Amino acid sequence: MEQASEQSPVSVATSLSRPEVTLAVTRGAMRCLRALGYSVLSEVVLASGRRADILALAPHGRILIIEVKSGFEDWRADSKWSDYAAYCDALAFAVAPDFPADVLPTDLGLIVADAYGGAVIREPIETPLQPARRRAMLMRFAALAADRLQNLVDPITDEMLR
Repeated sequence: MEQASEQSPVSVATSLSRPEVTLAVTRGAMRCLRALGYSVLSEVVLASGRRADILALAPHGRILIIEVKSGFEDWRADSKWSDYAAYCDALAFAVAPDFPADVLPTDLGLIVADAYGGAVIREPIETPLQPARRRAMLMRFAALAADRLQNLVDPITDEMLR
């Protein structure tokens, strides 16, 4: 995440439900990351069984996991994000513009996003993965991306494999 997106986020309407805010922030964060050159996948199940909201791969190979928080209550009720550090080089949060960012750990990255885009507010501290874990994560990323593309081309393929 070398630089922030040029577009500044637009406020997420407070009338949106929690799932709608999550979807808007996820989409905006993914747009921001794509603009910075990352390849992105959402809803990625890790080897631990945990599900990362966004898994991003930089052109130079950096693996970034983004935890999306829909609001303060979501933040307070969920601390599983700390388990994600073992599966990435860097970890960041993506939140709506009205999220109280001062509650988030300062060593993790921060993206403020809405449904239309986002901005990198803070870069995460990077801790490089061990080579074996990096290979496993790159293989997971590639297989998942290929499977999702194949399911778009031929939706019945997924059903045939069950």
